[in-house]
Amino acid sequence: MFARLVRAGLLTGVVDGLFSSFLSVVFYNSTVTRLFQGVASTVVGKKALEGGVPAALLGVLMHFAVAFGWSAVFLLLVMRSPWIRRVLASRNGLLKVAALYGPFIWIVMSLAVIPLLTHRPPTIGIRWWIQLLGHFPFVGIPIVASIAGKSA
Repeated sequence: MFARLVRAGLLTGVVDGLFSSFLSVVFYNSTVTRLFQGVASTVVGKKALEGGVPAALLGVLMHFAVAFGWSAVFLLLVMRSPWIRRVLASRNGLLKVAALYGPFIWIVMSLAVIPLLTHRPPTIGIRWWIQLLGHFPFVGIPIVASIAGKSA
């Protein structure tokens, strides 16, 4: 199980990091450095946005910590829930569970965790919806496939 957790955390961190980086550079006219400075700013504050590479590296570390955290939560859910195991074993079960778990992560992070850390309400616009949809393939599938021990 530990190997599955490590695989899930690393794979999710990389896949979601690439997805977010692609969006930032190609569609939002920003940089990867700025993206991860923004992640760091949730705990360091606005000074992270001027913190250069060290702040961006802190953001990357935080990004992977979150990926590992949500992977660990899913591992515990699978271990304790016969219902989730049954759904995973059903036809297209991995996709069914990932379609729920990935967006659930974004909802919790964007509506609870990030506002709690930043003391700012969430902004629900087109970017929020893109992230919601993107969390199915780029967060949900890597976590669920890695923990369930199956490929998508």
